[in-house]
Amino acid sequence: MKRVLVLGSVASMIDQFNIPAIELLIEMGYQVDVACNFKEGNTCSDEEVQRLMARLRKMKVRYFHVDFARDVTKLSQNMKAFRQVERLLKKNNYVFLHCHTPIGGVVGRISGKLTNTKVIYTAHGFHFYKGAPLQNWLLFYPVEWLCAHWTDVLITINKEDYERAKRRMKAKKIVYIPGVGVDLNKFGNQPVERALKRQEIGVPENAVMLFSVGELNENKNHETVIKALQGMDVYYVIAGRGKKEENLKKLAQELGMGGRVKLLGFRTDIVELDKAADAFIFPSYREGLSVSLMEAMASGLPCAVSRIRGNIDLIDKKGGELFDPRDISQVRRAVKNLLKRDRDAMGRYNARKIRGFGTQEVLRRLREIYASMG
Repeated sequence: MKRVLVLGSVASMIDQFNIPAIELLIEMGYQVDVACNFKEGNTCSDEEVQRLMARLRKMKVRYFHVDFARDVTKLSQNMKAFRQVERLLKKNNYVFLHCHTPIGGVVGRISGKLTNTKVIYTAHGFHFYKGAPLQNWLLFYPVEWLCAHWTDVLITINKEDYERAKRRMKAKKIVYIPGVGVDLNKFGNQPVERALKRQEIGVPENAVMLFSVGELNENKNHETVIKALQGMDVYYVIAGRGKKEENLKKLAQELGMGGRVKLLGFRTDIVELDKAADAFIFPSYREGLSVSLMEAMASGLPCAVSRIRGNIDLIDKKGGELFDPRDISQVRRAVKNLLKRDRDAMGRYNARKIRGFGTQEVLRRLREIYASMG
């Protein structure tokens, strides 16, 4: 049986974004292996990682731990990961590998070059983009440009990255796929007891609830929203965990918003939380094409989002408000404008627009790519 490798830096990447593609590969007759870091760097809980491993075993997918570090400066750890991946490729004679994330993409493509293995790389948002810090261009662009020469198929998931890759990159084939897909039925049609869910998370039934999903880190920029909402009669609910949790709690307390900022940690009930919310807010500095934003749109929520690559592929004025993520006053104004408008109409518009980003459309395009790899 033909064997392929799906490679990502961390297990949470596999769990949250890659399972439908793995299922597709199995359906197409491939034996699938997965390699990633199961022990550290994950945005989900240890229990979720264990559930992922159990799911992979049930799917008859072999999985291998690789010591990837998410920090690009940890060169010795990522060199160890490179040697581990190279050994996997030499041992298993894969037809091709599909790699994800910048570090996984670099390690996978160099290993593929050295072992003569075909490589697909999905760029989930280049770290160099319009408005990115100069250091991002100096560090990431040369590496991605070089590795593109060793890439059989480069998949981009937003329009800015696709246009830049077509102009600058030398991969054998460059394609655009609208993200990793969103389950339109799951987020569009599932009934939810809104009042009960709000009671569970401590939000009054008649209060205005803004919802956000994302790791509690610098890039996700939750601080700016908390500052913008000071003095407003609004609850800000965040699903996600990360190193900035205590900082965010302290900031909310200092601004007199301790009871109105709810940090829920990692959650598996995003469908219900979307349905319990009045609007979705997404203030990131950098995104590829956000799954959580697509899920909110599929749930029929109006959205206030940062005016950045990826987000502008999804949200326009008919579906919400856009703002400069560095400008607290713009965030505040966007929220106020959103709450004044017809939120039901905006939500219906978003639900229609997101249909072209559904999982089935993404898998249809992936099937064509996988079939071309032999």
